[in-house]
Amino acid sequence: MRLDGRRRSGNIDDRRSSGSGRAIGIGGGILGLIIVAGLTLLQGGSLGDVINNVMGSQQSAPQATAYRETEEDKQLADFASVILAGTEDVWTRIFREQGWGEYEAPKMVLFHGAVQSGCGQATSQVGPFYCSADKTVYLDLDFLKEMQTQIGGSGDFAYAYVIAHEVGHHVQNLLGILPEVHGKMQGLPEKEANQLSVRLELQADYFAGVWGCTDNKMFNSIEPGDMEEALDVAGKIGDDYLQKKAYGREMPESFNHGRSEWRVRWLNKGLQSCNPAGGDTFSVPYGQF
Repeated sequence: MRLDGRRRSGNIDDRRSSGSGRAIGIGGGILGLIIVAGLTLLQGGSLGDVINNVMGSQQSAPQATAYRETEEDKQLADFASVILAGTEDVWTRIFREQGWGEYEAPKMVLFHGAVQSGCGQATSQVGPFYCSADKTVYLDLDFLKEMQTQIGGSGDFAYAYVIAHEVGHHVQNLLGILPEVHGKMQGLPEKEANQLSVRLELQADYFAGVWGCTDNKMFNSIEPGDMEEALDVAGKIGDDYLQKKAYGREMPESFNHGRSEWRVRWLNKGLQSCNPAGGDTFSVPYGQF
C-alpha cells in the first residue's frame, strides 16, 4: 500500500504496556480459537459458551514475561494508526454522501496478551474484535505477525483488511444492523443464530472492501498485488478452511463467519463496487452467497 504522508489517527489507545504479559492457553491465535470453539459447539454449547470458554481457557493460564516493544511492533502500531485514520476519512465521506448522518469514529485499543473491554475480559486468542458496548476495535499486533505462521497469509493490505473488517462491524453498529441482528440471535436455535452471524460477517467483509476501494480513490493507496493479498487471507479465514486445518473436516452447522469462497466473494464485491449500499447479505438465501 502507498501510505507515505498519510495522517495518523487520534483514536488509538495503546495499552500494550499495561497488561501482564502474553497469556498462554490452548493453541494460539486464530487456530487456538477454532479449536476451543469447535469443541464447545460439538458439545452442544452456544455462541456465548464459545466466548466464555475461550476466555476461561486463557484466564487460568500462566503469564509470560512483560511486554517489550520491538521495532516491528512500532511499525505495525504506526501502520494500524494510519489504516484507522483511513477508515475515518472514508466512512466520514460515505456517511455524508449516503445521508446517514455524521460518522462517529471508533476507538482502537492496542493490547498485548489480555485486555479488559466493554464486552468483558478478552485475550489475544480471540483475535481482533469489535465491542459494540464501548464502540472500540481491539487488536493485539501479534495477530498480524501470526497471520503468516498460522494461516500463511500476510501483506500490508491483508493487515488493513483485518482492521477494516472490524471497523465494518462498527459501521453496522452505527446503522443499527448489529444490535438488531444480535437481538434476533438471542432467541434462535444455535444453527439459525450461526447463520445470522455469517450474514453479519460477510457484510463486514463487504464493508471492508468498500473501504479499500474508496480509500484507493481518495488516496491512490492500492498497489499491484494488494487486492490479491487481502483476498488470499479472506480465503484462509473461512470457517471451512480453518476447521479442516484444525480437525481435518468441516462442520457447516457451526459456521459463524462463512465459507472461504463466500468471504472472498463479498470482500471482492466491495473492492470492485465502492458502493456502500450494495452489501445486503440478509436477503440472499443462505448458502447462495
